Amino acid sequence: MRRYFRVSGRAATMWPLTHLSLDPSPRRTSKLGFVLALMVVLVALAGGLAASLMPGTLVGRDASWIAAAAVFAASYFALAIGRIPGLTIDRAGVALVGACLMVACGALRLEDAYKAVDLDTLTLLLGMMIVLANLQLSGVFALATVWVIRRAHRPITLLAAVAGVAGVCSAFLVNDAICLVLSPLVLELTRSLRRNPVPYLLAVAMASNIGSAATITGNPQNMMIGSLSKIPYAQFTASLAPVALIGLVLTVALIALFHRREFAGGRRLATDIPPPRVHRALALRALVATAVLVVLFFAGQPPAKAATVIGGLLLLTRRVKSERVYAEVDWSLLLMFAGLFIVVSGAEHALLTDDMVAAVGRLRLDRVPVLSAVTAILSNLVSNVPAVLVLKPFIEPLADHRTAWLTVAMASTLAGNFTVLGSIANLIVVRRAAASGIEIGYWDYFRIGAPLTLLTILLGTLWLWL
Repeated sequence: MRRYFRVSGRAATMWPLTHLSLDPSPRRTSKLGFVLALMVVLVALAGGLAASLMPGTLVGRDASWIAAAAVFAASYFALAIGRIPGLTIDRAGVALVGACLMVACGALRLEDAYKAVDLDTLTLLLGMMIVLANLQLSGVFALATVWVIRRAHRPITLLAAVAGVAGVCSAFLVNDAICLVLSPLVLELTRSLRRNPVPYLLAVAMASNIGSAATITGNPQNMMIGSLSKIPYAQFTASLAPVALIGLVLTVALIALFHRREFAGGRRLATDIPPPRVHRALALRALVATAVLVVLFFAGQPPAKAATVIGGLLLLTRRVKSERVYAEVDWSLLLMFAGLFIVVSGAEHALLTDDMVAAVGRLRLDRVPVLSAVTAILSNLVSNVPAVLVLKPFIEPLADHRTAWLTVAMASTLAGNFTVLGSIANLIVVRRAAASGIEIGYWDYFRIGAPLTLLTILLGTLWLWL
């Protein structure tokens, strides 16, 4: 079934074209979604009212517990499918409404909701977005892409170059943003070279996911894990960079295998590509700032502190208006993170009992293979960022926190390659391709993404376990 994308900011959400059909079933689904959402709101408000009118009683406690469970389940279901049928709300809105209802139902006091938000994660993400915006606006990414492509004289070399650029850039910058930047560049370059753009676009999506596993700053869930685990940046990178490097090699090999026609023959490419427009002063400034930032990361400075200081200094310029930089920041992603922190904290306060922790403990999450499998499955069910937050209370009691958090970071990131819906980065690439008339179907992605995911997670599990 053909699909198109409705986009809000940088978050892409898939909506089926069947909503234009004369079949009344989509209307019934929309009405059902609206009714269920209304029921959750009413249950939350009733729970909060009962808890405030009958505090300390069995009715008050049970009402609050039921309301918190309903809000948590509804929020995660809506986050998993990316929307609420019948409403135009996106993932960020779902997380914010869920957070508000957690406070309304009495699962969390307002002051506790403020404390639940991890400001280190939000600050790091905001700082990295500002740095990335300066690199993009100055033309650094376009210049780097053209420089690499001009030296890729054959299709297989071009594929390796695209995967390498996407993977390395995503390792130090946010992978979703790298896909936003590289997708149109790769589309334009492959068309100018008269090549099939699909395998190269797949390389952008898959390599950006894998490359982002290497560092704390590679993707939003790693930023969160870095803040929660306090693992030093250099130690995190030393642990997972080898997995990411081998994963990039596997990405190129599998794409070349499944698209043999594109890479057969080894015909040389005509790489006469015009130079991109680059603002040299801004580009030099952005590159120096990025280099200093990476050095600060490896020197042991807190990532959130380093990113926000460098990002703030980059705003001091006479050449680019601050509004242009702000327009590149994914504010909806920051809002979604804040809402998710509160939703999960409310569920922990209201629902998480010692018996539940003990029951989950019997799954033996202290074993790397078990934790890796649970994380990968959960990430594909509810997405990687919510999965990390759900696992947080069950990671804390484990003896080896470091290995456990590294396992969650590895598995939640690499699981994003399993299907085209596995990560926002995938959806960004597919959406950009669709806007240019290039269709990347579910099977086109799955036949490569599924074996790549299984191989890389197996590799990462063995690396951290043995």
